[in-house]
Amino acid sequence: MATTDNTTTQQTEVAKSGLIYGLNDRPPLRETLFAAAQHLLAIFVAIVTPPLIIASALKLDTDTTSFLVSMSLMVSGVATFIQCRRIGPVGCGLLCIQGTSFSFISPIIAAGLAGGLPAVFGATVAGSVVEMFVSRILKYARRVITPLVSGIVVTLIGMSLIKVGISACGGGEAAKTAGTFGSVENVGIAALVLVLIVFFNRSSNRYLRMGSIVIGLVVGYAVSWSLGMVDFGSVQSYGGFNYPNPFKYGLRFDISSIIGLGLVYLITSIEAYGDITANSLISGEPVEGETFMRRAQGGILADGFNSMLAGLAFCSFPNSIFAQNNGMIQLTGVASRYVGYFIAGMLVLLGVFPAVGIVFSLMPSPVLGGATLLMFGTVAAAGIRIIASQTINRKATLVMAISFSLGLSVELVPDILSQLPSTVQSIFSSGITTGGLAAIISNLVIRIKE
Repeated sequence: MATTDNTTTQQTEVAKSGLIYGLNDRPPLRETLFAAAQHLLAIFVAIVTPPLIIASALKLDTDTTSFLVSMSLMVSGVATFIQCRRIGPVGCGLLCIQGTSFSFISPIIAAGLAGGLPAVFGATVAGSVVEMFVSRILKYARRVITPLVSGIVVTLIGMSLIKVGISACGGGEAAKTAGTFGSVENVGIAALVLVLIVFFNRSSNRYLRMGSIVIGLVVGYAVSWSLGMVDFGSVQSYGGFNYPNPFKYGLRFDISSIIGLGLVYLITSIEAYGDITANSLISGEPVEGETFMRRAQGGILADGFNSMLAGLAFCSFPNSIFAQNNGMIQLTGVASRYVGYFIAGMLVLLGVFPAVGIVFSLMPSPVLGGATLLMFGTVAAAGIRIIASQTINRKATLVMAISFSLGLSVELVPDILSQLPSTVQSIFSSGITTGGLAAIISNLVIRIKE
């Protein structure tokens, strides 16, 4: 009798939230696959973009780039399964999809330029401890990393990444070497992709809107190929299978790289808390109390654990919860975490086949640049929205002034650190690290209340 009452209560809550299927419902196979495919469409490009941007900035070869793309897909699938399934205390038990956040791109590139891929994966593993620790002291961490601090750091991340995006629009490092950087072809293709994404994103057709980035990339890729900018002849084989190869590139623990990624892990923890809150609300689940706090702690712990797993076992980058899938739950009316199992399986399957990674690794920089420039701009805009949601008084203005001044100064005039010890240079050369630390410290000193 008690079981029947609980089931009736759950069905009532699902009806109240406007959902077709609640968190623990099992939709029919056809509807499950359809919902999973829509989620995949929403996050596929976001998953493969970070490794492509990082590989381009670090001048990695096609084989390495293809492997990184495949592993990003595969580890996203494994991480998504862990989040949805909740294994022991690890995972939130919600329909949460994981992938590498754009927030990590800039510090990863900095780590890679300083010590190659071993330093990147070393920092990924070591820095993940920060997020796992935050999950245990979540109540106290929220008092330190306030919305104002989070907004400042997210804005700095977006501003720093815009430089990477516009460089890709001009043709990237390869074009600089060849002397074609900023050519009419490169800038024109990037502009075409950007305009197409904006055009279809404004469409009233929800499928065109969801697929706007994919459409822009496909058209840009096709135009580039017609202009002879894509060399499929350089590929020896599209067959075979990819599989995890732990420590393939080795590990190197560089203190400056760990600090840079550790700070982003800290901010990502609070972002994950917000994403889990939004997901719980949309899914008709409680957003306060013991059940919610256990769910939030498990989700943030999974973020850190999955990132450590990515660096150790998959030679991949940090993983965090994707916010865009919350909108997909609202759109489809399906909050069932069992859909997440199918999404995870699809991601792993795509990662197994190297052809997927190869096709994306051959994508010309201007095509990717046109899409990422807009994406990175939205990151900065999201940070501004977080800041704007707070009361901007005299003290808040002072914290913002200190943080943006110090963060942007080392990005715009990096030579300001040239006379300092090399360790100090490596730590503070990133505007995200400098500005983020300035935001945290000044916020604590000035004692701004939320």
